[in-house]
Amino acid sequence: MRRVLGVGIDLCLVLAFVLIGRASHHDGGGLAGLASTAWPFVTGLAAGEIVTRGWRRPAALLPTGIGVWLSTVAVGMVLRVVAGQGTAAPFIAVALAFLGFFLLGWRLVVGRVPALRALLEPPSAEGPSAYPALGARRAD
Repeated sequence: MRRVLGVGIDLCLVLAFVLIGRASHHDGGGLAGLASTAWPFVTGLAAGEIVTRGWRRPAALLPTGIGVWLSTVAVGMVLRVVAGQGTAAPFIAVALAFLGFFLLGWRLVVGRVPALRALLEPPSAEGPSAYPALGARRAD
């Protein structure tokens, strides 16, 4: 369950980015328009989750958070170019900022709130804490 939860949070945040962006530009198209805008970023998210093995430590800032964030933006932008969609420099900056804030931000919050950390962090028997840099201690 905890492995799916982290990916689900990431997916919801990427979809929120797409929905907010489409709404701010008054883009219509319903579900088809949403899917057309979302698929490059969702593909980038999936690539990041696979490359970082995000299911192992979904709330870890490194490598999961950083890898998922950068992959979502980089792969998403490359696929937008391939698909003939826009990739203006301000859009890339907004994508980096928004997705960085949220994809990394939830992981930082989880690292500081023990009740949330318990939902996402593997039990200590499975390996080291996902938050050694944040001062979390393993119960041995």
